[in-house]
This record gives sequence, structure tokens and C-alpha cells, in this order.
Amino acid sequence: MSTATMARSAGIPAAHLDIPVAGMTCASCVGRVERAVAAVEGVKSVAINLATERAQVTLSDAKVDIGPIAEAIRNAGYEPAESTIELKIAGMTCASCVGRVEKALKAVPGVVEASVNLATERASVRSLGSGDLKSSLIAAVVTVGYEAELVQSGAYTSDREQKARDEEQAKLKRAVAVAAIATVPLLVFEMGMHLSEPLHHFLAGRVGEFNIKVMSFLLASFVQFGPGLRFLQKGWPALLRGAPDMNSLVMLGTSAAYLYSTVATFAPGLLPDGTDYTYFEAGAVIVTLILTGRWFEARAKGRTSEAIRRLMSLQPKSARVLRDGSEIDVAIDAVVPGDTVIVRPGERIPVDGEVIDGLSYVDEAMITGEPIPARKDPGSAVTGGTVNGTGAFRFTAQKVGTETLLAQIVRTVEAAQGTKLPIQALVDRVTMWFVPAVIALALLTFAAWLAFGPSPALSYALVNAVAVLIIACPCAMGLATPTSIMVGTGKGAELGILFRQGEALQSLKDAKVVALDKTGTLTKGKPELTDITVAAGFTEAEVLRLMASVETRSEHPVAEAIVTAARQRGLALAEPTDFAGEPGFGVSAKVDGRTIEIGADRLMRRLGLDLALFADAAAHLGDAGKTPLFAAIDGKLAAIVAVADPIKETTSEAIAALHDLGLRVVMITGDNKRTADAIAKRLGIDEVVAEVLPTGKAEVVKSLQAGGTKVAFVGDGINDAPALAQADVGVAIGTGTDIAIESADVVLMSGDLNGVAKAIALSQATIANIRQNLAWAFGYNVVLIPVAAGALYPAFGILMSPMFAGLAMALSSVSVLANALRLKRFGGSAPKGQKPNPLPRLAAAE
Repeated sequence: MSTATMARSAGIPAAHLDIPVAGMTCASCVGRVERAVAAVEGVKSVAINLATERAQVTLSDAKVDIGPIAEAIRNAGYEPAESTIELKIAGMTCASCVGRVEKALKAVPGVVEASVNLATERASVRSLGSGDLKSSLIAAVVTVGYEAELVQSGAYTSDREQKARDEEQAKLKRAVAVAAIATVPLLVFEMGMHLSEPLHHFLAGRVGEFNIKVMSFLLASFVQFGPGLRFLQKGWPALLRGAPDMNSLVMLGTSAAYLYSTVATFAPGLLPDGTDYTYFEAGAVIVTLILTGRWFEARAKGRTSEAIRRLMSLQPKSARVLRDGSEIDVAIDAVVPGDTVIVRPGERIPVDGEVIDGLSYVDEAMITGEPIPARKDPGSAVTGGTVNGTGAFRFTAQKVGTETLLAQIVRTVEAAQGTKLPIQALVDRVTMWFVPAVIALALLTFAAWLAFGPSPALSYALVNAVAVLIIACPCAMGLATPTSIMVGTGKGAELGILFRQGEALQSLKDAKVVALDKTGTLTKGKPELTDITVAAGFTEAEVLRLMASVETRSEHPVAEAIVTAARQRGLALAEPTDFAGEPGFGVSAKVDGRTIEIGADRLMRRLGLDLALFADAAAHLGDAGKTPLFAAIDGKLAAIVAVADPIKETTSEAIAALHDLGLRVVMITGDNKRTADAIAKRLGIDEVVAEVLPTGKAEVVKSLQAGGTKVAFVGDGINDAPALAQADVGVAIGTGTDIAIESADVVLMSGDLNGVAKAIALSQATIANIRQNLAWAFGYNVVLIPVAAGALYPAFGILMSPMFAGLAMALSSVSVLANALRLKRFGGSAPKGQKPNPLPRLAAAE
């Protein structure tokens, strides 16, 4: 019987989806979508409204997976509307909590995918359709025992979340202090009397042994139901729901020790002879130690998100604007596009815009990672959050609020921090079963010691079962990956490296080949006209004037170089007509009634022109690393010109850094082979693929991927977008076009190619850090849980105290966080001539 059939027979209510579908134009479209959706298992009925462009889908079961519905609509050639909802989740303590929240969110009708991050305490939910799922999602989280609220963007939310984190830390600090004050005398009563014979006689004589037990009971009760009440409040309901978490483990362990000791104190006759021992101090110490661990953990988790907070704090709270002829200070939220903003020396620039008058140098290091201040004069773009130098200027506000570059960077880093890497998949599978398995193992431990242990068997069984419950630490497993991602992506943002896709943080380290576009990536992207040679019957000035007139209609950097050279010579340019351009070949137009065609040698050959006249000149220019272009006037070869795009000063150093990382560097360019080879030889590039049409760059990347080789492609232009998308990891130079950045997985905020090597080294360091964390988290549990169960007792007589188990568990999470925080000191440089150590040698904790 199918899932849908069983659901109907069980009376499970159907779910309804309202899905906007884009691309439908006629009744046949409606039919195609209806047939595609109706064929999905679990769909009871579907009705399409062409006028509203919506699909009303009824599911036979609220638990039907709706991912195939979206896929069916796409396969039919249309696009279903999806939306993303961000939630702030409170109350999660371990990896098993994450699994339960994810499961609850995915069960809400309309949810395609849900991802929960323990370190950021956020959930990202992808939903299908236009229905308002917010209240349903929040209710689903509450149902499984946690709290949720919508994430609102903006500095206010950041401040509120920081305040909440600070309050939680303060609350934990108070709980630790109170628990410690009550636990210290308890240790004196319980442990001191066992360790010191004089103290035992002194207290027994002055206070009385039973009175001491009663005082221990009172102190232990205060810790158990005071600071330790949180474990009962969260652990017991989770256990009753059949979804125990870390709180359940602590609750079971401490409660078992407390209840056993209470019976031993007030009703020892209920226990076998010789087993009326008390373990009040064990429960109290465990509560104190675990609270201490959580306090340290909360402090460390707060430090992992420091990069985001620093970025958010860069934006000023106010701005000085020109309104009705007067300069006034307004709140940053009151600045609107078109405002004239005044920036004085030393001030932070409030929003993005363009300078209209004045001159200064601006420190853009926190945005681009570049230490050298950038000159800003009329026409220059300025970015909110950057720091003005000693000059003053005015600029026109263009992007404000959530549209500023700083806001986009914050959103990008937050999105990357919230993603789950493929390496997390194993952790997720294990942790869902971890806590139930530990409880089962504790019960097995209790039974084994009770059946086979030495006398008093009941005491041994209790102590070892409690130790097993306490030693297990799903927290460390849950924090191992997200904390490293948070610190790694935050450090990347500080270095001017934005990981737009969290997966790129893992996949970039596996790249074996780095393919580079030339113009704007290896070069400055601002070519200059260096040579012009004309054929007999033509004059240099007239040919340049006609060429420049045509190129005024082109936005290509080479065209700009030709136009600039003509204007510098004072030539009067004419208005072209019938302009046409063909990427990879060239442009053509009519100027003053004459037909002008400008382009590469392939264009001239297609026109049937013989290039022998300029063969020597073309070879000489190519050997010099210059790009030769040809011009034909009225069907006759008229001139050869040379355009040189200066190599960036840092390119050679960047290529060397990539080689130090053990990578093969390939240059992909539309230049002729001779020019490309000359540039590659000068820079030490391993391989050149020249004379590639813009549409062919993606095919070159695909060929480099043959045999499973991982390829990272670096580019900056519109023509690079397909190659960026085809590559295993696309890296966009942030100074390039928006479409290139949108197609990329990683964005370098500066034009410095050294950022590629830094990004790869950071990827290697972060994944190495994650593996260290996972090795510690899994290794800790694999080694110490058997020890806590008593595996060493038969051979060595060694047993683990529950108090030591509590200390070890508290230290486990803190150690993982401390290791992740080491990434904050990542420098990004590799030693010459060898593959770098992924992580600098640092202390285990900060």
C-alpha cells in the first residue's frame, strides 16, 4: 500500500498548496503543467488558473514530499515560485536538537528544504508556493520543544540578537556562580570526609553523620532544582516526546544520582545491604561543570560571529546631507537615493554613491582587504562603511539601507555561515541516533554491572551508568562544522573574500586547476593604444578618426582605448550609423558614408582580405604581448593597431602563490596565440588556450574537467558568466560586472589576483579545521564512552568518576570551539616553494 493510500485510510487530512507558476502563456501550457503535477505521487488533485498564473494542488497526505512537484513543473518547462524564510531558533543545545528541528520544519506542508545551524542558532527554510508558512513553521518548532521567531534584517536585529546573547551569557555566569557556591561545601561534606580521616571524625563528632547527609541533601536539592532546573525543564519533555537530547542525558544522569542518594539517606532499608552510599556531590558537580562548559561555549560562540558584528558596526548611525540648501544631520535610515551627502575628514562614509566634488583618499580595507587608501575625485564610486582620509568631498547617494554593498556583504556572509557542507552529512546521520543509543548503552551498562559486577553491584551499576550518560557529548559533534564555517567565512570577509555559496568553502580546496580569464583578471582591464601602422593610400590620423568614430558605440575596453587615443590627438569624431558588433570577431559601421570594419585577424579573413602586408608587424606585436587589431575601410585593408592591457602589478606574485599551492594555472583568452603565449611566458603560466570565442570559455572549462579534475575559473566580465557557472568553483573579481558576481561561488572584493590563492588556502585551512573538530568530537565519544562504561576495569581496575565525565564533556565542546577560533589568525600566505600547512601553528585555545 502506498504512503498516500495509507494516509487516506488513516484519515490524515490533505494539504493544499498555492503555487505561482511563471512562464504559462496559453491553455496548452496549463494542460502541460496539470499533467506533470498530477503524475507526482501523493498529488490528489491539481487545478491551474492561467489568469492568476497559479496552481492549486491538493495532496493526499500532509507529509507528501513536495520537492518532486517543483521538479515536475520545471521539467515541463515552467518555473515554480520559491521563497526562503529565516528563523531564529532558541533552546538548541546539541546536534540531535538540530536534527529534530529540521525534521519538524520539513514536515510543514509547502516546505521544500530546511537547514538548521547550531552555531548561528538559525534555520533557513525553502518553501514552495505563496502561502504564509511563517506561523506554521514557528508552531512546528514550538511543538518539538524549542522557540522560534522570524529573522528581521537590519542593525536593530543584530543589536537585539547580540543583547540576547549577552543576557544568556550573564544568566549562565550567575548560574555557574550559584551552583559553585552550593557545590563547594557539598564536596567538603561528601568527598572531604572520605579523603581526610581527621576531617571525617571532626564533622561526625560535631555535626553528626546523619545531619551531614541531610545538609548534603539540601545543598544537592538546591543545585538540582535551582541552577540545574533547566536540564529537567528541557530534558524531561524531550524524553517524553521520544526525542531525547543532551539535556535528557544530563537530567537522567544527575537525577539518578540524586534519587539514589535520597533513598540511601532517608530510606536505606529499601536498598540491599552495603549499598546505601550517597552521591549527592556527583550530581551537583556535574551540573556545575556542564553549566561552566555552556558558559564558556556561549562566550566562544559569540566570538565566532565577531566578523559579522564588526561589519555591521562599520555603518555610521547618521549622515550629513544637503536638504533645501542647508546641511543637516539625519539618521542613516532617513538617507534616500539622490541625496547629496557631505563627508568630512576622518568620517565614515554612510552609504554608497558617486563623488560630485572634492578630493580625498579613502581607506577601503574592511571591504576589499586592500591596505592602500583609494583616491576619490568626481566620478569615483564610494562605499558605505569605508573611512575617509584627510580630504573632504560631497557625493550623491545611490544605494541605501539593505541595498548598500556593506549590507550585501553581511547577507552573503550570513548565508554562507548558515549553509551545511557535504562533510556534515555523516554527522547528521549519526547524531539523530546518538542520544537514544547512549541511553540504551547506559541501560546495558547498568544491567551488566548489576549482573556481573563486584559487591556492592548496585552502586557500581549506578555510578557507571551515570558516567555513560554524562560523558556522551553530542554538542561537540553539532558544533564541529558550523563553528569552523562561521569563523572561516568571517575571516574571508575581513580579507575581502566572500563565499557566496557555503559549498565553495569545501570544494575550493579540491581544485587542481585554476583557469584564468586575461582581460580584467590578469590585466588591469584598461587597454591603451600603443601602435598604429597604415597601408599605402591611407593616413594615420584619418584611419584613427574613422576607427574611433565606430568604437564610440562599443563598450569594450579596447574600443575605449582607441577612442581615448583619438581624442588625445584632438581628432573630430563623427556619428556612426548601421553599427553592428559580433563578439569574438569585431565591429562594423558607416562613417561619413564609408564602411569601416574593425576586428581580429579572423574577421579580416572572413572578409577575404590578405593579411600578408602586416604579417611581420603582427608577429612583432604579438611577441611583445600586445593585441593586434585590423581595420578595413570600404573593403580594403587599411591599418593594424596594437592595444596593450598592462599586467597588474600583483599578477606575477599571485601566479607564483598558486604554484606554491600545487595548482596548474591555465589562461583562457580571445587573444591570438602568439600574444597569449608571450604573456603566459612572462607570467609563468602553465598552459594557454588562446583565440577562444566568448561563448567557448565554458567549453574550455568543461574540457579541463575531463577525468574528474576539479577546476576553479577566475573571471570578471559578462562573457565569463557561463564559464563561472560551468566551473566546479567560480571566482569573480569583485571589481567586475554584477552578472559575473551573481554567477560566481566566490567573490574577491578587490581586483588583486592574490585573493585567489588566499581563498584556496583559507578553504584548505577551514576544511582541515573541520576535520580536526570532527576527529576530536567522534574520537572523544568513541574512546571515552567505553571507558565510562567500565571497559578498563577488568584489566586495570580503572573506573571513571561521573564528576570526571562531566568535566570531560564540558571541555569537549569548548575544545572544538577553541580550535575553530584558531582560524581567526589565518594569514593567507603560503611559504615559497611548498604546499602550505593548512593551519598556522597556534595554541589549542585562544
